[in-house]
Amino acid sequence: MKNTGHEFLDSGVISRLLALPLNARQPVTGTVSGRHRSPFRGSSIEFAQYRKYVPGDDTRRLDWRTWGRSDRFYVKEFEADTNLRLALVVDASGSMDFGPKGNTRMDYARRLGGTLAYLAANQGDAVGIWGVGKDHRQKLPAKRGPSHLKLVLDHFTDLKAKGETTILESLHEAADQITQRALVVVVSDFFVEPEDLKDALLHLRFQRHDIALFHVLDAGELQFDFDRPARFIDMEGGESVLTDPALISRRYKEVVKTYLAQMDEVVRLTGADYHRVLMEEAYETVLARFLLARLQTKGKQRQRMP
Repeated sequence: MKNTGHEFLDSGVISRLLALPLNARQPVTGTVSGRHRSPFRGSSIEFAQYRKYVPGDDTRRLDWRTWGRSDRFYVKEFEADTNLRLALVVDASGSMDFGPKGNTRMDYARRLGGTLAYLAANQGDAVGIWGVGKDHRQKLPAKRGPSHLKLVLDHFTDLKAKGETTILESLHEAADQITQRALVVVVSDFFVEPEDLKDALLHLRFQRHDIALFHVLDAGELQFDFDRPARFIDMEGGESVLTDPALISRRYKEVVKTYLAQMDEVVRLTGADYHRVLMEEAYETVLARFLLARLQTKGKQRQRMP
């Protein structure tokens, strides 16, 4: 697949990451043969499990060694491979405009999400996108092919960080509208109540989607190391506050610590694949870590033996 020419895609980064496949952590459903586990059994070369023989089963799949040991008929089942559906949910609220020009949180999200979309499409998977913001509610359902990938990447280009977040509504919409099991990747600063986020993620989990979260933060938001009076602006349309950081630093850090602990609890309860990312870290490193972790967990299923 040729480079698309979008400025947030780095051909060098892509070439280095191409050796790492994007794997699903659980069975998915697609429309063509691919590299990912399906919930349906097939006749690929990867063994899945044994089950008891029932009349009508293909006798060629009988395990005669098991019959010799147990005097019972068992059939071998194998994994049916399929292609992945990747649904990218990208926050485009005003707070994603945080950071210097050319290196905002939105720019980081474009590089991370756009590269992931390219890698998935390159291995034959379907890719779709939800732009999550007051002015960006357009959805592109997951499809395969270079022409559709270009539409997805064009959508990344058009995303502008503005207004209030609609990420909770969009996650619920994704749970309702993505009818086949998919990998749902969310890129956001998650400036929402963790309890509300938990409900949205559980909705996705109820639909049996694999969920990955990239929580993009700036070190300054965590350390709050301002040393002089400053005006703090609500980037999603609220009021600004002029204050001395020394007066609020301690309380601010306590609130942030509580919030991050609540996020960790949300991750534990929902089983989401969570990555807390600082914008100072190279997105290539973040993606490599993400892909490697999924490569190591692929195929770790318990096999049921007679």
